[in-house]
Amino acid sequence: MGTFLLSGCISTGGGGPASDRTPDFSPSASGIASELLDSARFTEAMAEPARVMINVHVPFEGAIADSDRMTPYDRVGTDATLPNDTETPLAIYCRTGRMSTVAATTLAELGYKDVVELDSGMDAWVTSGRMLLSEPRA
Repeated sequence: MGTFLLSGCISTGGGGPASDRTPDFSPSASGIASELLDSARFTEAMAEPARVMINVHVPFEGAIADSDRMTPYDRVGTDATLPNDTETPLAIYCRTGRMSTVAATTLAELGYKDVVELDSGMDAWVTSGRMLLSEPRA
């Protein structure tokens, strides 16, 4: 069984540039929409052949090398490239984890049953010693 990973990140605000400030989001009333995985477990999930990995962070601030696509967290619900089969496993991530939480909630509302998120996003990925692509894939 493959897993599709979808993750998103949202900054908590602060004094950074405008691209670092995003609105606060909270999970839907349905509760937890995905499973949070640390960088090591997310790497294992990425290796699952059927899992689709999606960078949901906007604007582009890096990507994990094996990402299948980029879909802005706020457009996940209208993404025509998502698998039609809601059993398809997904892996999602963003920069800090907040946008991916929003995307995961949307995916759960769409009926996707196997969604994993990179806990604390690309920031945690880099802190764990892993690399990011600095340019989007063509």
